[in-house]
Amino acid sequence: MVALPAGTALRVGVDHVLVDDGNVAEAARTIVPGGVDTALELIGTPTLPDTLRATRVHGVVCFTGMLSNQWTVRDFYPIEYLPRGVRLTAYGGDATDLPTHVLQGFLDAVAAGDATVPIHRTYRLDEIAEAHADMEAGRATGKLVVVL
Repeated sequence: MVALPAGTALRVGVDHVLVDDGNVAEAARTIVPGGVDTALELIGTPTLPDTLRATRVHGVVCFTGMLSNQWTVRDFYPIEYLPRGVRLTAYGGDATDLPTHVLQGFLDAVAAGDATVPIHRTYRLDEIAEAHADMEAGRATGKLVVVL
């Protein structure tokens, strides 16, 4: 699942853009019939079951986002909720949890032009309220940068 418009996503190396209409699993499986190897769940518990269904047996879903602000799965019964053989993991840390060499590797890739970080817009410090409003309204299609 991609939160960028198709043109932006394709420019940064995304192979396929799926619009989440509530049935991403079906759309993903038309492209990868056996299911995807890995999936990153950024929306939260309302979309997690669909993401799990898009994932192949022995594939992995990493649950790390809570954009929905729904924090728990009601009446969670793992045998029924998790597709057979799909692994579910989660990440909820901060920058200090990232090993220094991993961060440095990413920064080196950006500097070498091997990794692209799409920037939606650069704001001046006195435009920080506008930057926050754009983020909250979902108008950004990349990183928001605030400069002094």
